[in-house]
Parts: sequence; structure tokens; C-alpha cells
Amino acid sequence: MSRSPRPLEVTLLASVFVVAACGLVYELAAGALASYLLGDSVLQFSTVIGSYLFAMGVGSWLSRFFDRQLPAHFLRIELLVALAGGFLPALLFLANAYTPGAFRFLLYAMVGVVGILVGLEIPLVMRILKREVALKDLVSQVLTFDYLGALAVSVAFPLLLVPQLGLIRTGLLFGLLNAAVAFWTLWVFRDELRRFAAHAWACVFTVGALAAGFAVADQITTLAEDKFYHDRIVLAATSPYQRIVVTNGRAGHKLFLNGNLQFAERDEYRYHEALVHPAMSAFGAPRRVAVLGGGDGMAVREILKYPSVESVTLVELDPNMTGLFANDPAMAALNAGALRSPKLRIVNTDAFQWLQVDDKAEPEMFDVIVVDFPDPTNFSIGKLYTNSFYSLLAQRLSRSGYAVIQTTSPLVARQSFWTVAATIESAGLQATPYHANVPTFGEWGYIIASHRPWHRPSKLPDGLRFLGTDTLPLLFDFPKDMSRVPAEVNRLSNQVLVTTYEQEWGRVGP
Repeated sequence: MSRSPRPLEVTLLASVFVVAACGLVYELAAGALASYLLGDSVLQFSTVIGSYLFAMGVGSWLSRFFDRQLPAHFLRIELLVALAGGFLPALLFLANAYTPGAFRFLLYAMVGVVGILVGLEIPLVMRILKREVALKDLVSQVLTFDYLGALAVSVAFPLLLVPQLGLIRTGLLFGLLNAAVAFWTLWVFRDELRRFAAHAWACVFTVGALAAGFAVADQITTLAEDKFYHDRIVLAATSPYQRIVVTNGRAGHKLFLNGNLQFAERDEYRYHEALVHPAMSAFGAPRRVAVLGGGDGMAVREILKYPSVESVTLVELDPNMTGLFANDPAMAALNAGALRSPKLRIVNTDAFQWLQVDDKAEPEMFDVIVVDFPDPTNFSIGKLYTNSFYSLLAQRLSRSGYAVIQTTSPLVARQSFWTVAATIESAGLQATPYHANVPTFGEWGYIIASHRPWHRPSKLPDGLRFLGTDTLPLLFDFPKDMSRVPAEVNRLSNQVLVTTYEQEWGRVGP
């Protein structure tokens, strides 16, 4: 006959759930921050998780040296976890802004400290529970609640916590949960604890510090980002996909995604005119156009200069981006209200998945496809530069159509640029590369992909500030230091482009 669980057993197992949830939040926050600030999400998450798990192993091994006063040790560890884990995102944000050279060291130092402390928690709880639960039930119950806590947080972190609270407040909130476990330990084991008053004041101090941090989280974020971005921040938002920051300074508005500059108002017209018009004008009178990426609406603005256009489909993963540039008056002014055009249909989904058509469905074909993704700084973006992606793209492009892909700098990242060209050609498309000077970025590259050769257009839309029919051929002339070099095809199975890109841009000084 099964016995009913005792109150102490239930509360201890509940604390296991909370402890597991908090520990995973700190791990995810460290990995997300490393990915945001250092790029290459796969590498950053792998190294952060590996370091964290190793540190937890060290903590579990160290737990053997705690023999007496286990509730007191557990209480102190909970308070240390609450402080170290709770303030981890805030301290890393500030470190990146004020001492960027020390960011990596601090990242792994804090991951190590938090991991060791978290590794100490569960073994101590199990040893405390041994007083109440038989060994055969103990392990299964503790692991069950441990895994349930991890499951709850793994779902809530990207879908609820980060979008609603941001990384800094999420860390502090779960620090408060760790502190709540410490308070519970203080109450339940009050008769066993020596120096009860000292433990109580430590709990009060920890909660006070975390609560104060939670209250000024916005100021901490502003302090860090104002230093990092230099110009005044006018808009900032955290979505499940990225950190969006818009600044305003001498160069006008600038858009940053995860700290990487996407455009500057002063010269974005050069970038977007060069991106859109060589392909659009060469087609002649395009009717159906798709834009992949480009959630700021600038490319759509240029496309709508063609009266022949009947429909534009904008495929942007992050609804926060399209919402921001459609609804905020200052941002909508930059794209001339393009995201509110009746000709536009916005699809908030992954472009790779959107291109994949059900075998039974008739694929939607386009005269022109504009591909305006961020540079391949990590594998999740790098997949959008693979031959698999371009093969899907080719299936959506009409036989006489043109696709154009923004393709990083052929001067700074020469090997990366020609890797994209080789990858496009491996998908059975013709690649026509060209470049333009955008002062904010320097020499910037693009590639037209098509089933037929690209032909120089005889006419461009009126009112362009950068391109002209007489100067357009200059964009297709590559000097020696940007000319073609042998390059490997970028495949889903190897993602060589991400590695090459990081190496080439890593050689560029600040």
C-alpha cells in the first residue's frame, strides 16, 4: 500500500522543481547572451552548455565534503545562486559595454561559478530528503521534479520570459525564486540552524538586492546599451528571435539586430537602391515580387516604385520587426509607409520553411525575389545561404525572373562573397555578382541569381538618388582585390560560409 507523501517531502520536491528551473534559466541566459554578443549561436551555446555541465559536475563532486548542517549549507548555496545567477545577465550586458575585452573571461567565469553552485544543490537536497524518503523512491522523485522544472523553463524561456521580461529581468526573477527557496529553508529548518538571525538577514539582503535590480532593470539596460551604441536609443525590444535596437544620432536613425548594424538612415538609400533596382529594372515590368528578410520595409519601398507591381510578399521571421516598421511613425517614415501598402502581404515565418511547398500544392511563382537576410554570423542564418536554400529559391523563380541576394563585403570578406556565388551556381542558377559603395559599410556585395543571363536595363525609375543607367555598369566591374577566388559550396552539412565569414570579419579591427 502506497503511503501519502509528508508535507516536508512535498515542499522539498517542490524546491527541486524550482531549483532545476532556475538553474536552466541561468544556463539559457548565458548561452543567449553569448550568441547575441559574440555571434555563431551553435558555437556559443555548445561551449556555454559544456562549461556549465562540467561546472555542475564539479559542484556535485564537491558536495561530498559537506557533512553536517546540510540545511544551513543548502540555504547559503541558494542565496549565492540567487545573487550570481540572478545578476548574471545584467553584469554581462554591462561588461560587454564597458570592458568588452574581458567579456569572454567574465562569461565563462560566471558560468563556472553558477554551474558549481547549481551542481551542489541537488545532491544536498537528496541527502536532506533521505530522512523522509526511501532510497528507491528518492532518486526517481528527485529526478522527476528536476526534469519537470527543466521542461517548464525550456518552453517558457523563448516563448514567454524573454519576450515579456527581457533577459535582465528574467535572470533577476529567477534569482528571487532561488531566494524564496532559501527563505523556505530558513523557516522549515529554523530549529536546526545555528545563527538563525544571521541567516535571516542574509535572506533579506539577497531579496532586497534582487528586487532593487528588478526595479531598475530598464535603467541597467539603458546604461549598458547607451555606452555600447554611442547614439541615443529611441527604440529597443527583445523578441524570441533577436534584440532590436534603433538609435538616432548624426547619421540619423540606425537599426541594430543583436548588436550588428543593419542600416544607417544617412546612406541606406545606396544599399537598397543597389539591392533592388538592377534586378527589378532588368526584368522590365515585374508583377509578382517576394522579399525574404527585409522586415524594415526599405526594400519594399524601392519595389513599389514600379507601377507594374501587383503584389509583394514579405517573408520576415520576426513579427516585432514588421510591426515596428509598420506602426511606429518615425520608422514608417523611413520606408515611406511601404508596410501599409495594399499591395503588400506580410508572412511572419521562417523563409526556408516558406519556400518548401507541399508536393500537392501549386508553387507560387515570382518575377523577382529580393533576399535581404543579415550576414551569416551563425548557423541558423547560414542555412539561408546554402545550396539547399537556393535550390528551393530556384523553384519559386519564374523562368525569366531574377533573384538578388545581399552578400556581405567582397573586399573585407572576399572568400565569403565568392562562396555564395559558387553556392548559387551549384543550385543550377546563373550568378551575376556586383558591388556598391555604402559609406557606413564600405564596399558591399550583391549577387543576381537567375535561370537566364542578366541583361543591363535601359531605364531605371525616376527619383533615384544613387543609381543611374550610365553608372550602373560600374557596379559589375570588380578590381583585382575583389576579383573571384576559388570557393567551396556552402551546404547544410558543412556550413563552411559561417566559419569563413567569422574568420574574415574577425581580422577587421574595431
